[in-house]
Amino acid sequence: MPPIDPARLLAGAEGARSDTAASAEVIARALETAPEDLEVRLAAYRFYFFTHDYAAAVPQAEAVLRLAALRLNLPPDPALVRPGDADFTAHDFAPGLYLQALIGLGYSAARAGQRDLARQVLTKAAALDPTDRFGGAWLLARVEAGEDD
Repeated sequence: MPPIDPARLLAGAEGARSDTAASAEVIARALETAPEDLEVRLAAYRFYFFTHDYAAAVPQAEAVLRLAALRLNLPPDPALVRPGDADFTAHDFAPGLYLQALIGLGYSAARAGQRDLARQVLTKAAALDPTDRFGGAWLLARVEAGEDD
């Protein structure tokens, strides 16, 4: 069986703004074909995020986070991840992806009304990213303050 080509699977999803229904079908087929492919999960997350379907973005962000954890050999549960488990201050792809997935999950969860989940993952992002280069602590402060925007 040939390797999965995420670009081929996602062809046609580019028109999310002009044809959301067709893009959603492409995303759904890609997820069915390659649920463990990071590019497919990122595309699904971005699709739901940019179409403001935050409830659907949450499980995609969780999957991206899990796949990023695998790349870094981290526990699948973010609560078990410690600052010394990876170099989260480095500008490397995998640690940055992990932090961005945490923050994306937190943002989407907050927008979907899942405030407890948002607080948990944003608190973790703030602990792992002491310089707040991705804005997890900033976003956590907004969630804690009850800000909706």
